[in-house]
Amino acid sequence: MQLVLASGSPRRLDLLRQVGVSPDHVDPADIDEHPQPGETPRALAARLAMGKAEAIAIRHPDALVLGADTVVACGRRILPKAENIDEARDCLKLLSGRRHRVYTGIALAGPSISLRVVMSSVTFKRLSQREINGYLATFDWQGKAGGYAIQGPAALFIRALSGSYSGVVGLPLFETGQMLKGAGYPVLENIDNEQD
Repeated sequence: MQLVLASGSPRRLDLLRQVGVSPDHVDPADIDEHPQPGETPRALAARLAMGKAEAIAIRHPDALVLGADTVVACGRRILPKAENIDEARDCLKLLSGRRHRVYTGIALAGPSISLRVVMSSVTFKRLSQREINGYLATFDWQGKAGGYAIQGPAALFIRALSGSYSGVVGLPLFETGQMLKGAGYPVLENIDNEQD
């Protein structure tokens, strides 16, 4: 059975390859990712993951289609995927010295469709203006939910993490692996070949 990743995220592709999973196709879904009025962060992550998987499953009816989306929230406030330096600065100021939640929705469409939402809790140290400016200068924040990437220089800001590190990066590997195995897709079977 073929696997299609309904995401253009290089981070998600790298995470899958880390566990010996190489999708046969990468076919990013183009859906509206704006929150609906009153939508909770968890519900948004679920809706977007499901929407991506369903949109791409139409184009690949005989394949497994994996959709995912990550939402960063401080309280009930959903943070944007920072597209400019002002958005990124606002996110970092809000997250400074606080705990926030990262929700990653995973949807797997095939003969049936399954959905999981994984929540992780991340605590930032209190950031100085110099630290914020230094991080902004790296442009590592561009297009990242909440204005940061945990696997980049922002790792220096993370005081505590409870939950799934890979989920904060963009794809919770434990849950994704369980879903793929449940659908009959081989996980870990090709890992030696991937590393040769």
